[in-house]
Amino acid sequence: MRQDIPTGRWQRSEISGRYQTLVALDPATVEAAYRLRYRVFVEELGARLPGDGIEQDRFDPYCDHLVVQDRQDSRIVATTRLLSDRAAERSEGFYSQTEFDIDAIFTLPGRFLEVGRTCIDPACRGSVVLTTLWSGLARYAVERGFDYLMGCASIPPGPSGFAVEAFQRRLTPEQRPPLWLNVRSLRPVPDHLRCQRDDCGLPPLLQTYLRLGAWVCGEPYWDEAFDCMDVFILLPLTRLKARYSRRFIRRPAEIHGHA
Repeated sequence: MRQDIPTGRWQRSEISGRYQTLVALDPATVEAAYRLRYRVFVEELGARLPGDGIEQDRFDPYCDHLVVQDRQDSRIVATTRLLSDRAAERSEGFYSQTEFDIDAIFTLPGRFLEVGRTCIDPACRGSVVLTTLWSGLARYAVERGFDYLMGCASIPPGPSGFAVEAFQRRLTPEQRPPLWLNVRSLRPVPDHLRCQRDDCGLPPLLQTYLRLGAWVCGEPYWDEAFDCMDVFILLPLTRLKARYSRRFIRRPAEIHGHA
C-alpha cells in the first residue's frame, strides 16, 4: 500500500505558452494542489469539509495529481486527481463507488481511470487553462493504455433548487449510454430539493466532458457536503480520439506518474 506521496521533482509534459501540465511528485506540490482545492471547494463554493486550508480524503494517497502550473510565477492554477484501476484495488475502490453502484460499468473490457476533484483558480478560469489541463489528462490516459475515463461531475443548485429533470431533458441521445450502462445513485436528490426550471445551465467542466464525447450514466447523486448533485460520467477513449486526437493526443508527451 502506498502510504505517502513519493518524493521527486516535477515531471514535465509539453510546454505551451504560459502554462504547462505536470504530474506533481514532490510533497510540496501535492500540498499546493490540496490548498487550491480548499480555496475553491470550501472557501469559494462553501463545501462543508474538514481541514485547515487543505482539502483531501482517503483516496488521495493512491492518486496521481495532475496540475497546471503558471510558468510566470510557478503557481498551481488548476488540478485534478487520477485514480487508476490498479490503484483502486489498494484504496478499496473508486471514489465514484461511494456515490453510485457502478457494477455494470465494470462489465466493459479494458482499463479504467477515475478523474476527480478538478478545480481551477478563480483568477485563471477560461478556455486556455481548462484546455491545458485536458490536454495533459488525455495524454496521460492514452500513454498508459486506459480505455475509459470516468468520474463524478458536479452541478450546483440554482436559486430554486436542483433541476434534475431539466438536466435530463437537456441531454441528447449521443450523451446517453446504452441503457445497460446506467448506474444507480446511492442517494438521489430528494424531491423537496428539486425544481423544474434550470436557472444555472451546465458548469464548464461538464460541458467539456460532453463535448469530448462523455456519457451521463443515470440519475444524479445528492452530495450534501459539497451542496451539489453529481452525475456519473463515462468517456470511452475511442470517442475522445475520434473527436479530438489532433488537438489532445497527436504529439508525444513526457508525463510520468503511477499507472
